[in-house]
Amino acid sequence: MARQAINIGSSANDGTGDPLRTAFDKINDNFVELYGTDNDINTLDADLDVNNFAITTGVTNGNITVTPNGTGNINLGAITFNGNTMSANDSTQIVINDNIRTTGTLEVAGATTLGSTLAVGTSLALATGATVTGIDNGALGSSATLLATQGAIKTYVDAQITAEDLDLAGDTGTGAVDLDSQSLTIAGGTGLTSVAGSQTVTLNIDSTVATLTGSQTLTNKVLTNPTINAATMTGAVAIDGVTIDDNTIKANASDADLELDGSGSGQTKILANATVVGTLNTADIATTGNQTISGSLTTGTLNVGDLNISADGTISTDTNGDINIDPAGTGAIVLTGTVTHAGTQSTTGQLNVDNLRLDGNTISATSGGITLTPAAGQNVSAGGILTAAEANFTLMEATTVRTDTLSTDTSNADLTIGTQGTGKIVLDTNTISRTGDIIFDVSSDMIFDVGGKDIIFQYDGNQFALFTASGNDLLIQSGSTTALTFSGANAAFSGNLTVAGAVIGSRQAISGAGAINLTTLFTELTTTGADAYSLANGTVGQVKIITMGVDGGNATITPTTFANGTSITMDAVHDSVTLIYGANGWVVLASQNITINA
Repeated sequence: MARQAINIGSSANDGTGDPLRTAFDKINDNFVELYGTDNDINTLDADLDVNNFAITTGVTNGNITVTPNGTGNINLGAITFNGNTMSANDSTQIVINDNIRTTGTLEVAGATTLGSTLAVGTSLALATGATVTGIDNGALGSSATLLATQGAIKTYVDAQITAEDLDLAGDTGTGAVDLDSQSLTIAGGTGLTSVAGSQTVTLNIDSTVATLTGSQTLTNKVLTNPTINAATMTGAVAIDGVTIDDNTIKANASDADLELDGSGSGQTKILANATVVGTLNTADIATTGNQTISGSLTTGTLNVGDLNISADGTISTDTNGDINIDPAGTGAIVLTGTVTHAGTQSTTGQLNVDNLRLDGNTISATSGGITLTPAAGQNVSAGGILTAAEANFTLMEATTVRTDTLSTDTSNADLTIGTQGTGKIVLDTNTISRTGDIIFDVSSDMIFDVGGKDIIFQYDGNQFALFTASGNDLLIQSGSTTALTFSGANAAFSGNLTVAGAVIGSRQAISGAGAINLTTLFTELTTTGADAYSLANGTVGQVKIITMGVDGGNATITPTTFANGTSITMDAVHDSVTLIYGANGWVVLASQNITINA
């Protein structure tokens, strides 16, 4: 039966298409033709099922036969099947990842390449004349049985032949044993007693070498009580608890001492210049020549000629000997600690201590002044009569200073008057007079603490201004009339206010609904929808300016008391209103595109 098409008409619901029953009857017929009725073997439903990327038969244990027409091939991806031949479409290798098993004969017509492992069952038969590359068959012929023969020989030798069975007789014609650069291990035995001649012996011998003569090389060998004549040793040599490594002699054990001890009354002598890097512990050291000790002397005495240096910090000389400390060139003698002496100290010449110079009976300063400061409660006593033309003193704890003028002796120098601790400078007169200007130059604040509350400004005895306290607030008078009163942050002018420049009020920026404040002159609104704003009662005479800066929706402003209506609506950027608070509440002074709601 041919496929039946359903007439859907010229346009939707135009009445020219197949009726609903007729249309579904055609659909049923088309499916019966495709799938057939139950158990119909000539349809797709009966024999073959295509589902979830799999093709299966509809009959239990049924075969799937794919038969191309004529000489056509069966192509599966990159592999082509033609009769009993399988080949790759692009002439490359066909790779089979899993194991291959055949119950018949496997015939390989061309060359065969096997991997690293070939597993063969009970036998592997090779054709006559076949060879296995990589094996030198040599005189044994080309038979593949060479593999089995070699394995059998190795197994027999490993099991039957021991070291005692081997006679290593020379096979080079000179009596030497050629090991082909292989190592030779000799275990046990009676030992190697003598090695003569110019030979190099490298053996792992479990025995003792008693005597070495001639030139021998031993590497990593243990020698027990050996006799070694005129030997040259390289590398580290361990002798009991001491190791000699290059030019270093050290003790093997951790924290062990290294001792050099002359036999009997013999001494340990260091013939060349000596340098001690660490700590030198000794009872007494007597040195001649040039010696350098860079460590520390902890015990005993170091004697250098007539000079004796003891570990307790004492430097002395032999009887009546002087100690001369003389730095070279322009070098100085530097004493970094406290100098303590006993007895009488005598010196001649000039003595300089920082800027103070002692020369004969004269005390002078090399730079700056000389300050004499006694201990607390003590005085500076000057014996004799002061005959200097001018005496300058720093007065300490003086109760009376009688002079008409205090001044500095150096041009442009400052005069400092100060007290100790929290002491004050007290003036016992109420007038400070100066001819000319007076300048107060302070690095921090100036504080005027007046008990009468008034700070008065006069000109030739006439008052022109007054600052006075009213509680914690400030009143400013012009002459004797109050002109300005401060109350917290608020300022009230008693007279008219004339402004020559601009009047700049602070701004409140509010986003979204909320309260319009009374502390700024200007409020700018940013609406985020239909936002409502409140405005509390102000102070009589207060001016408030409100405008819309960003239009995100209408703004409705509702004053608590509004003389013109109930509320104000703004619906566009730059809508604005200027209000003044009076006896009847907020009154509109000016507006721009607003709506006043009754």
